[in-house]
Order: sequence, then structure tokens, then C-alpha cells
Amino acid sequence: MSTRPSWPNWRLGGSPMRRAWTPDQVRACETPLLDAGQGDALMSRAAAGLANVCATELRERYGHVYGSRVLALVGKGNNGGDALFAACRLARRGAHVTVLLCAGRAHPAGLRAVRALNIDVRELDESDDDVLRFLLCAHLVIDGIAGTGARAGLPDRLGELVRRWRGRKPGRQLVVAVDVPSGVDAGTGQTGGSAIAADVTVTFAGLKTGLLIPPAARNAGRVEVVDIGLELADEQAVVLAVEASDVAALWPAPEPSDHKYSRGVLGLVAGSARYPGAAVLAADAAVSAGVGMLRYVGPDTPGGLIAQRSPEVVAGAGRVQAWALGSGVAPDEESQVDAIRAALDEAIETQLPCVLDAGAFDLIYGPLGMPAILTPHAGELATLLGRLSGTIVSREEIEADPARHAKSVAEAANAVVLLKGAHTVISQPAGPDYVQGPATAWLATAGSGDVLTGVLGALAATAGRKSLPQLAELAALGSFVHGQAALLASQGGPLRSLHVAAAVKYAVTELRVRAREEKNVGQWQL
Repeated sequence: MSTRPSWPNWRLGGSPMRRAWTPDQVRACETPLLDAGQGDALMSRAAAGLANVCATELRERYGHVYGSRVLALVGKGNNGGDALFAACRLARRGAHVTVLLCAGRAHPAGLRAVRALNIDVRELDESDDDVLRFLLCAHLVIDGIAGTGARAGLPDRLGELVRRWRGRKPGRQLVVAVDVPSGVDAGTGQTGGSAIAADVTVTFAGLKTGLLIPPAARNAGRVEVVDIGLELADEQAVVLAVEASDVAALWPAPEPSDHKYSRGVLGLVAGSARYPGAAVLAADAAVSAGVGMLRYVGPDTPGGLIAQRSPEVVAGAGRVQAWALGSGVAPDEESQVDAIRAALDEAIETQLPCVLDAGAFDLIYGPLGMPAILTPHAGELATLLGRLSGTIVSREEIEADPARHAKSVAEAANAVVLLKGAHTVISQPAGPDYVQGPATAWLATAGSGDVLTGVLGALAATAGRKSLPQLAELAALGSFVHGQAALLASQGGPLRSLHVAAAVKYAVTELRVRAREEKNVGQWQL
């Protein structure tokens, strides 16, 4: 019987934590090899890996490579050279290949190679309608226009062609980007409003930061890394992503000698008479995530609902190891705002970690005096940025460059910032960022953020970690499990946030079981 898991996004044999490096870091590793005359060998390995991915994708989608129509969009740099040599390999496998030179010139050796095979080479000086026809008729488009040194966005004519193509792109057509999709800033993840959207990006040596950071992460599609012989140090990675195999290693689990207090007690100030559901969702999620004890501080209405669903939750303040504050608390709910303020004062005095959501943000005016995770969406981040630094930005500007703005708030607040979205960006004042996602679109529903607050609060209480780097890792872990729980809850289609909260337990259990299976398979194979 097969031991390969069917779990969504599970990567059997994948190394813990996806890691990404800046283009400058990759170039620094590449330069000594280029200086040693190994440039041709590096390009040969890159082209071979690119061609293999293209051939695999063609076979999986169309059933064959032979006879398929391939269009290579070629720029003047090394990415264009990779595309040219990969096109030669596909032509030798029987594909009908056309090369479109998008910059007037191309890698000389690559161009000689395609001409030697009598591959059809065309210039971009043809009419836009003719170019669009080539784009629409191809089974596979290889994007080798721009490289890692290019700025965000495409030149006007190319950008307009890409927009027209994207609006009419056949559903089965494959787009494979070389190293990074053209128009994507490989360092920042910006797209400049026009960039190619790939189904698969074949990147070389290691992940580039821009391939994980939104909005460009959406353009990258699935990312395949081809080893070309560079040595990138794991500890120098500047963007990380938690994966399924990390859950077993990082998720807090009780020891035989533990009791409810030693496992971790979470204090929750959430919900109000106006928004009682926020408290219920956060409490459900915290209990489902495995907190030792949950203490709820708040009005009777949410408290009664919580008691009906989770009778183990204790009402009233008491000793805690962490606080989750602010979900569903409106600014005019004075009693709840006062409770948040009291919890923050206690946290500052005792250095307890806090998870701060919507209703707690109005109490942040400068660097926080305790270890904390802030969980804003883009609009809330814009408000925080304006208050903390005087920088006025719109929600749209945040979404166009989320990593930079999240980092600014993390530095100003001296806290971990988890910026919610289809891709979740987690920043800390110093050290690597984390990017998790994309989450299922069904998670865009009322209350999903309250569930996340409960999960993060449970982790903060049970993990016994207080440093900001530790909290950043926990935030990434909680975001990943939150997304996996949503996948479980949405198997039949639309989900309710209550279902996501309940599914947290099963997501953690399933991921830990899969990790043990993977470990056992690996030991058996050895």
C-alpha cells in the first residue's frame, strides 16, 4: 500500500522550513563559479532542469511532449539563455517550438543553438495581434524575458500584451517562468501592476525572496527549485515558510508529568455584547489547539455562550501564561477596553506574551513593553503605521508592498506583526520574515481572524517562548495550521469559522501523524 499522504500541500521528503534568499545573496554565491569559468556548466544545468519540468508539465496536462506547441519568450539576459537552451531540448523531444525575441537581442550561444535546429525565431516587431495569436495558440509558454535583476513591472508594450493575453488565456495553457516571472521584483515581491502570472516557476539554486512574498507569490504559481551547484547557507535565509513537516517538531505537546497549569493557561479578553461571536470563536480555537486552561474575561453574554460550548473554560481573571486580547472588542465597549488595558499592564510587569487583535490596536502608541504578536489586516496596518510613524498609506499601498509595511510596524511597535491576507506575512523587528499561504479562498469569511487569535494565544501560552524570534516562528506555525484547518473544513465547499476552529485539533493531529509516517518510511528506506 502506498505511504504517500493525500494531505493538501504535503511535501513528502521536503526539508523543514522553506527558505528564501535575496537575489544579491544568490549572485554572491554564483560569482566565484562564474569567475572560475563555470558559467556554461551552470546554464546547462539550469536549462536541463527547466526542460525537464516543462516536459513533465506537458505530459501531465496534455499526455505528451511530442507535437506540443511551445512558445519561448526570450529576453537579453541569462534567463533568456536558459529558455533558449531548454527550447532546444524540448525541440529534440518532438515539440514544435517558436522563439520570440522580446529585447532585440539574446544570449549569443543560445541563439546559435536554436538556429542550428531550425527553430522558428521571430522578433517582437511583428504586430501585437500576431504576437497575441502566438501566445494564445501555444500549449506551453516559457517566460524568459526578464531576470532577477529587473525592476517590478513590464515595459508598456509588453505589459499591455500580457494584460490582453491574460484576459483571453486558454484554461489548459501552461505558463512556466524561468527563475522569476517577468515583471516581478525578485527581492521585494512587487509586481508594478503588470507581471506574467505563471503556473510554475522554475528557479535555480534556491528560492528568491520575491517568490514567497505577496503580491508576486500569486504570480509565481508552484515553485520548483533546481539545484545547479550553489551553496546557500540556511542561516542566511531572509524569508522562511513553515511546512507540514515542521508541525510535529514545533507544535507544543504535553509531557507525562504535565498538568493543566504547567501546560499553559491563556487569558482571553474578547467579544462584547455587540460581537459575542468573536469570543466564542477565539475560545473554541484555543481549546481545540490544546491549551492547558482557558480563562475568559468579559461580559456575561459571550461568557454564557462559551460555557455552553466549552464548559471547561473558566470565567474570570486569574494567573495566566499569555494573553489573547481584542477580538470583537469595539472602542466604545469601556469595560472590555479597561480589561485589555489591565491585561497589558500585567503583561508589561511580568513580561507575559500577548496576542493583540482589533480592539487592542487603539491602545498601541509606541514600542510595546512586552513580547507581542499583532494580527492586523491591511486596513488596520495602515492605521497603525500612521499612528506609530506618521506615515500615511492606503490599504492598496499596503497590499502592493505588504512585507515592507509590516516590517515598518514591527520596528515601530517592537513586536511581531502578522499581516493577514491570502498570503500571511509575519515580520519581526530584526531577523527573517515568514510568509505562509496561500490560504483557501473559503477562509475569507467573518470570524476567521478570531479563530487565528485563539490558535496563536494557545501557542503563546503552551510553548513557553517569549523572545520575538520565537514568537515569529510560533506565529508562522499558527498561521500554517489555521490554513490547514480551513482546508479540512472546506472539503465540501463553503465553510463556517466555527468549523475551522473545530478542525484545528484534527489538522494538528493529522500533520503529526503524517510526519511520523514520513520518518518511518525514511528509516525503512535507509
